[in-house]
Order: sequence, then structure tokens, then C-alpha cells
Amino acid sequence: MRIVIKIGTSTLVDKRGKLSTIYIDSFAKEISMLKQSKDIDVILVSSGAIGTAMGYLNLNKKPKELRKKQALASIGQPLIMQAYRKSFEAFNLTVSQILLTRYDFDDRQRYINIRNSINELLNMKNVIPIINENDTIAIDEVNFGDNDTLSAVVASEVQADMLFILTDVDGFYNGVPGKSAIISKITKITDELLELASPVSSSGKGQGGMYTKLVAAKIATSSGVTTFIINGKKINLISAAVNGQTVGTEFVPTKALQLRKSWIAFGKKAKGYVLIDANATVAIRNKGKSLLSSGILNTEGNFNRGDTISVVVLDPIEKQNIEIARGLSNYNSIDLLKIIGKTTTQINQEYPEMLCEEVIHKDNLVIIK
Repeated sequence: MRIVIKIGTSTLVDKRGKLSTIYIDSFAKEISMLKQSKDIDVILVSSGAIGTAMGYLNLNKKPKELRKKQALASIGQPLIMQAYRKSFEAFNLTVSQILLTRYDFDDRQRYINIRNSINELLNMKNVIPIINENDTIAIDEVNFGDNDTLSAVVASEVQADMLFILTDVDGFYNGVPGKSAIISKITKITDELLELASPVSSSGKGQGGMYTKLVAAKIATSSGVTTFIINGKKINLISAAVNGQTVGTEFVPTKALQLRKSWIAFGKKAKGYVLIDANATVAIRNKGKSLLSSGILNTEGNFNRGDTISVVVLDPIEKQNIEIARGLSNYNSIDLLKIIGKTTTQINQEYPEMLCEEVIHKDNLVIIK
């Protein structure tokens, strides 16, 4: 069995704003016992670099400037790794560090290299790979923005059996947290559930909030990964879930996407979008067809051939675009603008120099809604 565990800032940092070494010690003990009893591969996705640096420097307010946050991440990351190393070494486990940005997943070869590196580390049996976004160099254009999404993409990439998202509440509430019941099992992440999710973390320390955790669960379950949202402060919940007990909120996986299609859908960042008509929607959704230029109403973005683009439709009630698919474009944005709405015959007549092909071939198209 292979599991990915995402630990958030609110779990790692105590009420004083200091790194909780007591918690990390207890967490390392649980992981050690789990590996011994079940021979489980464990990958850790850890937040907390900026929060740890703030506590170390006695800062009360998180800076808004990107360069200052990058500097804090640089200070905090080795402090976190030092704490993990000390705690896990007590149980004869070695930690490794992997710092990533969205760009590392966007490139197919780098994506494969990440998977190969993680697999090699796990083959060593006593190694715990610890992954974090490289906040020291990450900018908006190449970052994930939260480690919830990063953990889901990693879980999909390494074909994990389970993803645990540790947070500061007991699970996903059917309403206001603390004033309503926990939903113990969710078989489908609907728009209604996403509307229930809070866009801001309850502790004020993390970035994710419950909304990003639901988005992460959707990514992971689409790739066949059973996902849990649990209270990170409560020890042994991971072990309980592995042993089949009910904990927190469990998200049931759907039919797993092929690895390459999972990369297209979730690994690569969309560089633009195409708005398609009703006939094209039926063709790609219900008939498994490629997307042709004749079915495209509009396109936005600056992208090249081979980049990922979103496929959207207009919701007639909400009057807003809804993403239904993603795929690799066979055209750059400039050429695509010339041919939207045109048939193959029209393209051949008006642009004889242009190679006419599907805008997105069905083999490079992933339906996500």
C-alpha cells in the first residue's frame, strides 16, 4: 500500500506560532508503527515553511510582499526539515527533501523524473520523502498556491492508494463547522458541496481552506485515490483509516484515469480556454470524439501547440463559463483564433499553408465534468 499525507501549517505550528516538535515526534511514531505493521510506503507533503520562520523570528503578521514571503520560506524550510529529521531518526527512518513548482509538473519529462525519483526513494524502504512547494523561488505563474493541490497531484502521479489531508477540523461539515454534522463519506463532489466549503482556513494560519481540500479530493479521487480529510491533531487516525475504520470524511474514488490523462487533466497548468457549442459538447462528452474547430465559439489565452487548454461551456442559468474538459492543443493561440467556427474545407481553402487537424485529439482530451 502507498499513502500520501499532507500536513498543513495549522497542524505543524502551535498557538504560540512555534513549530510543534511534540506533535512531529508523535506523528513520526505513528508513521513508524504503521510502516512496521503494514509495510506501507509513506510520502509526506508538508506546508509550514513561512509559518515556522515567522515563529522563529517572532513575527506576528505574515508579510504581503512576495520577496519577503520567499525569504521567510528560505528560513523556515531547513527548520522544518531539521525537526522532521530528528523525530524520524529516533525510529530509524530517514527523511529526504523534494522542492517542486508547478513548472516541474507542466513538463512531461520532468513529471516522469519526479515519479522515478520518488519511487527510487520508496524502494529504499526506510526513507520518507518530504515534498513541499519551492516557495523560495515560486511565483504566481508557476506555483500551485496551496499544498492541498500539490498533495493530490503527487498522489495521482505516484498512484497512491490513499491521500490524507490533515487539517484543524474533524472533517467536512454539512454546514457551519462545529455547528453541524460531519459528512463521513462522500461519493461525488458536487457543486453544492463546493459551495459549502469555506474559502479561508478556520485557523487563519493556512492558505488552503476547505474549498481547496475539496478540489484536491476531486483531483485525487478522479485518479483512483481514496481521500480523507481528518483532524491532524488527533493521533492514530491515519492508522485507523488504513485498518478500515471510519475517520473524518472519506471521499470515494471514481474510475482511475490513465497516468498520461491524469497528467493532462491535473499536472499541467491550463494556459487558456476554448468556449464550445452544444453540438461539440455532445460530441466530446457523449461520443468520445475529438474537438474540432467548427464547434468552437471563442478562445482566450496565450498558448503554444502542445499546451494544455480548458474546454468550457456557457451555463444557461448562471450565465458563466463552466470547465468540462482539458486537453493538449494542436494549435497555438494565434492560429486557433483564425480558424474557430470553420470547417475543414474552409480552413483548407483560406489557410492552405496551415496543417488542418483536430484542435484537441480525443487521445489528448480528458472529460472532467
